[in-house]
Amino acid sequence: MSARVLMVQGCTSDAGKSTLVTALCRWARRHGVRVAPFKPQNMALNSAVTSDGGEIGRAQAVQAQACGLEPRIDFNPVLLKPNSDIGAQIIVHGRPVADMDARDYHDYKRRAFDAVLASHQRLVDAFEAVIVEGAGSPAEINLRDRDIANMGYAEAVDCPVILVADIDRGGVFAHLVGTLALLSQSERARVAGFVINRFRGDLALLQSGLDWLEQETGKPVLGVLPYLHGLQLEAEDALPRAREEKPQASLRVVVPALPRISNHTDFDALRAHPDVDLRMIGPGDVLPSCDLIVLPGSKSTRADLAWLRTQGWDTAIARHVRYGGKVLGICAGLQMLGRAVHDPHGIEGAPGSSEGLGWLDLETTLAPYKQLHRVQGHFSFADAAADAAVQGYEIHCGISRGAALAHPCARLDDGRDDGAVSHDGNVMGTYLHGVFDHPRALAALLQWAGLRHVTALDVRALREASIERLADVVEKHLDTACLSRWLGVTPCVP
Repeated sequence: MSARVLMVQGCTSDAGKSTLVTALCRWARRHGVRVAPFKPQNMALNSAVTSDGGEIGRAQAVQAQACGLEPRIDFNPVLLKPNSDIGAQIIVHGRPVADMDARDYHDYKRRAFDAVLASHQRLVDAFEAVIVEGAGSPAEINLRDRDIANMGYAEAVDCPVILVADIDRGGVFAHLVGTLALLSQSERARVAGFVINRFRGDLALLQSGLDWLEQETGKPVLGVLPYLHGLQLEAEDALPRAREEKPQASLRVVVPALPRISNHTDFDALRAHPDVDLRMIGPGDVLPSCDLIVLPGSKSTRADLAWLRTQGWDTAIARHVRYGGKVLGICAGLQMLGRAVHDPHGIEGAPGSSEGLGWLDLETTLAPYKQLHRVQGHFSFADAAADAAVQGYEIHCGISRGAALAHPCARLDDGRDDGAVSHDGNVMGTYLHGVFDHPRALAALLQWAGLRHVTALDVRALREASIERLADVVEKHLDTACLSRWLGVTPCVP
């Protein structure tokens, strides 16, 4: 018997689609349903390495966790990773196939849709329920032709759709009614109901609006979800909306928010840590006094390195290091810390070379084939507490060579060394994303950065607790009778 399929679409980007799918996945799993997540097409620079050796959007890895599954390429068969304002790397079934601009990708969508439907079929054959996340909004008129991410997919597989809107941004009724009005007749018919997200206040004051919405559209409001503070979930793409003030924090960490920053979920553990004041700085900001600067991953290493220089941050980093501050580079950040970055094949832009920041004696050449590994090992730098265990994942095209690699950051269980540490121990680089996620690794890195007494923190346990909170919210605030019918959940009999 094929799985039941339910799709969540949003009136806007960041309406709460990823979070609602995560919540529904855990709720269904709680009720004994073998459930899987699915996102036909994702555009994001936060990605994950799957158990079958591919690359998918980070949000689908979180949703897999909610289902009790390891990430698979079929959970996100098409991933677009922007490398400019008009172009992106196209990843199909976990592997890069080409760099395309918007026009070329529009022509390619027919082939991409074949990949989407192939993954869909494998999932409905293997599971009892599949909960699908749309992308952006289904009412983007200019993208309706050859749509594979929203209603184009829903129409092809004939599944019901929940439409979610964010009330915290205002205009929620206009978003819902306007979105519905811009759909075709058949698309409107498959919208099974609305969910209003991020509500704070007295629900009684909203009730008259909910009654009007149901009468105006003929669609039920399936529930109103409260604004949840303190969720520890990896973001699909957008940077966090606000910085949490931590006056008690004793370690100051600064991360430059590069134009093509990738996998900024690397810093979730730092955001959550009570001892760390994390600040992400953007265009025009002056690099503030801090203990640790972290250069993040990037989809366009040379372009972001040039941009960093236009901000004057190369000079600020040099001053920081001269005064004994620590610098950590992750993936592209490691490459930037070397003497040069070469791109002879034009992997990330026009072919050429760029001078690095020069803090590590190595050079990096971008190669045509992306390296995707899930790894574990132990730190090997001098300040690592008790040879701390580390886990993470590699997503990069760069091959680094140079004398600095003789002093690695970590030794991996597969026999390879990772990264490099400067002779004075103040500058370090690693190719490993997720390097802060393991509790002992986090403690070792914070001690290296200058924190004497580290509060224990397990960000993975925090994510699991957040997923459980989401399932509780579904149980309390959504129409679980409807959800049970759609997903094949057997109601509990008192």
